[in-house]
Amino acid sequence: MKGASSKSGALLGSILLPLILAQFICSYAGSNMNVAVTAIADDLGTDVHGVQIAITLFTLTMAALMIPGSKLTDIWGRKFCFRLGLIIYGLGALLGALSPGIGVLYIGYSFMEGIGSALLIPPVYILATVSFAGVESRAKAFGGISAAGGIGAAAGPLVGGFLTTAISWRASFILQAIVVLSIILLARRIADPGVQGIKPRLDILGAILSGAGLFFLVVGILSSGTYGWFTSNQDLSIGNIVIIPEGGISPVWLLMAIGGIILGAFFLHIRSMERKGKAPLLSTHIFRNKTSNLGLVTQLVQWMVLQGAFFVISVFFQTVRGFNAVSAGLIVTPATIGILLTGTRARKMAARFSQRALIRAGFILTTAGMALVILLPRALSSADTASVWSFVPGLFMMGLGIGTMLTSSVNVVQSAFPEKDQGEISGLSRSVSNLGSSFGTAVVGSVLVTTILPQTQTFGLALIVIIMASLVGLLAAFLLPSDRAEGSGKKTEVGEDAA
Repeated sequence: MKGASSKSGALLGSILLPLILAQFICSYAGSNMNVAVTAIADDLGTDVHGVQIAITLFTLTMAALMIPGSKLTDIWGRKFCFRLGLIIYGLGALLGALSPGIGVLYIGYSFMEGIGSALLIPPVYILATVSFAGVESRAKAFGGISAAGGIGAAAGPLVGGFLTTAISWRASFILQAIVVLSIILLARRIADPGVQGIKPRLDILGAILSGAGLFFLVVGILSSGTYGWFTSNQDLSIGNIVIIPEGGISPVWLLMAIGGIILGAFFLHIRSMERKGKAPLLSTHIFRNKTSNLGLVTQLVQWMVLQGAFFVISVFFQTVRGFNAVSAGLIVTPATIGILLTGTRARKMAARFSQRALIRAGFILTTAGMALVILLPRALSSADTASVWSFVPGLFMMGLGIGTMLTSSVNVVQSAFPEKDQGEISGLSRSVSNLGSSFGTAVVGSVLVTTILPQTQTFGLALIVIIMASLVGLLAAFLLPSDRAEGSGKKTEVGEDAA
């Protein structure tokens, strides 16, 4: 018995380790850049807005491709997609490390790492499911992957700040490439039993429409940093043709309208495919579940708040207060500690409280934490180093709140559907989480570059925007039906999707 247990533990470690490292490095990539904003901008001859675009495009690429990536695991195979994603991600990291300008950084970091993440993250959860049949071993696997995602996102600012200050911001990309190479070597022992039944076809038109719609929505928000929210600060031209003259309506609304129209076409497309008896990229019934829809709203807002707050605070201390990267990383450490304290106890809390209660409590703590930062006037106005401590209580409270609700929101969404729908809802869930991260950096970034208010006041305004978003999430949490209101779904325990 002891020998069997030891063998089982060795199997768990050899298969699980590369999956854990893969989730860690993808989560790390989404948060470590915030503390290197000024270093990258100075080195590549751009500004904060240029680096903000790189960060936003990274999470947007993942959001746009996560659903097609989930489908490809059933077409190409889980292990093949996992390896292919790692190779693309690793090459992107190397290209990012060697970037001579911001354009190459966009290609390496924003697009190649984003594409790689969209390919490798779905197989992480599927390979864990098929590799561990026992309830206890599978729970340990998901718990380890979940913890790795939380630790990666939380440790990103601190590790990235240390590397940027001690060596260079490029060292962070080299570290990612080394970790990816290690994962490829470790993953050789993972066995993929293969997809059972008929392999589905990829809905290429659906993938193009969904990706393009999300792209135009986020790029519309990003363009506010250049053209403004209401009236255009300059001409919008294509070649020598002026599309919108200076003083006209901001291109923000045109681009977002295009995104909305394309997404509308996407829904018409998938409905048409279903009527013809074909398999679309997503089934329309996925969007008719009230519990899932509200749960997805809470997920989107959670990641918007997390990434938006980290971005605002990191940029504030680097550009206004003149802190270096490692100091900026240390500033958000209270939030990191809060996330880890509550995030690692997610299962124990779920055993005592309902998922709805945890989501609501999380949003209340998060909103109160951000409000505490705003209400302590020395934090944003004083140049005194001692005022830094004014951030600690609010950030710690925000971290406690986010750690409390992240896993619960995912469980609410996944548990709203039976086993046969888990692939589709998992892809949609992770896509929405990454879309929230894109919105977070895009929205607050557009506020930071406004010229309406003095620079120090724009940071306060950006935090107010985050608080307003958190209140929207709290409203969605209170509208969630009771756990038994929609009993059609099969209860499913899943790991946290911190990709």
